[in-house]
Amino acid sequence: MSEKEEDGMSFLEHLEVLRWHLIRAVLAVLVFAITAFVFYDFIFDQIILAPKNVDFFTNRMFALFADYTGIESLKINTKPFQVININMAGQFATHISVSLVIGLIAGFPYLFFEFWRFVRPALYSTEKKHARGSIFYTSFLFALGVSFGYYVITPLSVHFLGSYNVSSQVMNQINLTSYISTITSIVLASGIIFELPILIFFLSKIGLVSPEFLRKYRKHSIVLILILSAIITPPDIFSQILVCLPLLVLYEVGIGISKRIQKQQAKEFE
Repeated sequence: MSEKEEDGMSFLEHLEVLRWHLIRAVLAVLVFAITAFVFYDFIFDQIILAPKNVDFFTNRMFALFADYTGIESLKINTKPFQVININMAGQFATHISVSLVIGLIAGFPYLFFEFWRFVRPALYSTEKKHARGSIFYTSFLFALGVSFGYYVITPLSVHFLGSYNVSSQVMNQINLTSYISTITSIVLASGIIFELPILIFFLSKIGLVSPEFLRKYRKHSIVLILILSAIITPPDIFSQILVCLPLLVLYEVGIGISKRIQKQQAKEFE
């Protein structure tokens, strides 16, 4: 007898179930998006525009470290640049897009919960056991990645890109749309990248990767991580190192996860 749950549902019935999971997930995102839309003053002043200000937490920590070490170049965003809007509907469009992004980030745990509810009936009992806690770990890693992107990569990127000059005759007045797209892409990319251990977990479960494979290609992975860090950070060594370190840690965690899965699968075949 198969250990999977057989409910005798037709293909169309499965599509109907999937449709309701998607509807609930979208509604959850919309609820968070509407909340963010209503509290736009706090969202923009205290969250979105905060990284470019001197009193932002990360900027203050860098300033303290600079005072301690005497390296003045470590002080970032000491001269906040001006953010401007040049489109008639620019601020309203940005208001909507930012609300949707925040709704997506805040609603991510519920999105994954609905995905898990749809997939769970098709799993074996042993697979359900091994996947226990997946909602928590996936949501935790995503939140950790978003926080890392916001508090570490964003201030460094804002400082580098906002203060970069090709000539003293050119003044930086950053377009609101450009500023928002930079921050949202960094934050979302960081959240997705921090799901690396989860990706390794599933690839190990289906036999595509193993601890030996991950160790063998560790050097290749380090090169890929360096390239990825160069893409999502401003082109300075300090920022790239800050991004590389947690990614390398996550890769090593992934090796440990793959090793544990290999042991579990070996026990099941005994």
